[in-house]
Amino acid sequence: MSGEQRELTFRFLAEPTDVNYGGKVHGGVVMKWIDQVGYAAAVGWSGYYSVTVAVGGIRFVSPIRISDLVTVSTKLVYTGTSSMHFAVGVRARDPMGGEERLCTHCIIVFVAMDATTGKPIAVPAWQPESEEDHHLAEYALKVMALSKGIEETIKHYREADATKAAG
Repeated sequence: MSGEQRELTFRFLAEPTDVNYGGKVHGGVVMKWIDQVGYAAAVGWSGYYSVTVAVGGIRFVSPIRISDLVTVSTKLVYTGTSSMHFAVGVRARDPMGGEERLCTHCIIVFVAMDATTGKPIAVPAWQPESEEDHHLAEYALKVMALSKGIEETIKHYREADATKAAG
């Protein structure tokens, strides 16, 4: 059934164990939810175990409170050879009423892995169809292009650490 599940949504209540001392959900907990829905979507699209390789453009827009009804939605917006880019939105609202609000948004990238070799494996291709699809695919590529600069910085620090260790 790979190549068929493009969108996925999780819904649950924010629990007391999810919050910080200010009564709002920890950013790390939100990131865990993003990773979980992203993983489920990546496996659903590829049909293979998948690993997170990048999260880009993450923005915490509005806090999530204890007992808020949280919706974490993901949508495939770009595929490479073995990579899958998903736009993820986290929304919340009081379950007794009130408007849903955007709390967090990001792009998360997964790579499908071959169970035997442990190497990346090809995923079903996805092609944008609507104007919105094209916009989201372009957005995902722009966000990930910004991450390339981060990779260069990490490479620089690794090389500096290797030089220190050798010298």
